[in-house]
Amino acid sequence: MSVIERHNTKQTGSGDTAMVFAHGFGCDQNMWRWVAPAFEVRYRTILFDHVGAGGSDLSAYDPAKYASLEGYADDVVELSRALGVERGIFVGHSVSAMVGILASKKAPELFESLVLVCPSPRYVDDGDYVGGFTRPQIDELLEFLDSNHMGWSQAMAPTIMGNTDRPELGEELTNSFCRTDPEIAKRFARTTFLADNRADLEGVTARCLVLQCSEDVIAPREVGEYVHRHLPGSELVLLDATGHCPNLSAPEATTAAIEAFLRGR
Repeated sequence: MSVIERHNTKQTGSGDTAMVFAHGFGCDQNMWRWVAPAFEVRYRTILFDHVGAGGSDLSAYDPAKYASLEGYADDVVELSRALGVERGIFVGHSVSAMVGILASKKAPELFESLVLVCPSPRYVDDGDYVGGFTRPQIDELLEFLDSNHMGWSQAMAPTIMGNTDRPELGEELTNSFCRTDPEIAKRFARTTFLADNRADLEGVTARCLVLQCSEDVIAPREVGEYVHRHLPGSELVLLDATGHCPNLSAPEATTAAIEAFLRGR
């Protein structure tokens, strides 16, 4: 199976510049369905599933490789090269924002611009750094997931999504979490929530847009401001949106912010 097939890759659009969309934990490429089509007129849009998610080849999942975000970044580099991406645009949601950072440093020629949607280089508080969670809270979260994947999904997804006045959004994320292979979900959660990629923000050469929601229990405003401060020349946009998934809850605002950033290329 080719790397393109392995990641259930879908290409649309006809532009010269490629625009690669990467989904977050417990999700798949379907989470971009309200955002990606807006860019098909000007860009070659590429959607894919991380190995272990969505329609990807689950047999390709290697626990050792994917024990760190480097494994996912290597996949992005391999896939992008196979698709002939050069000086493209990477749009990463949540944990995939850091995957994009790592990929851009491994292969700077691939992406001229990075759009980081609700990024977090570290979810655990550390001294003056505010990540949003204490280590005991993260340990409790992971223990809950280990013991009861379905219960964890039903409890956490609506909290992550926010927007309690629109319960259908939380239900969609719950269903997405529940479709994920439980063992892969447990491993990916550890890779995600225990990662510390703060040092990786140094030396990024791509133009960066940081999209931050006004209220986000997973990546609070302090995290977005930290990422912005440590990415020289980056732009920070505070979306009029709540929750951790503005690509679903506020696709118009998300799309408008990305379009404004790209017009300045």
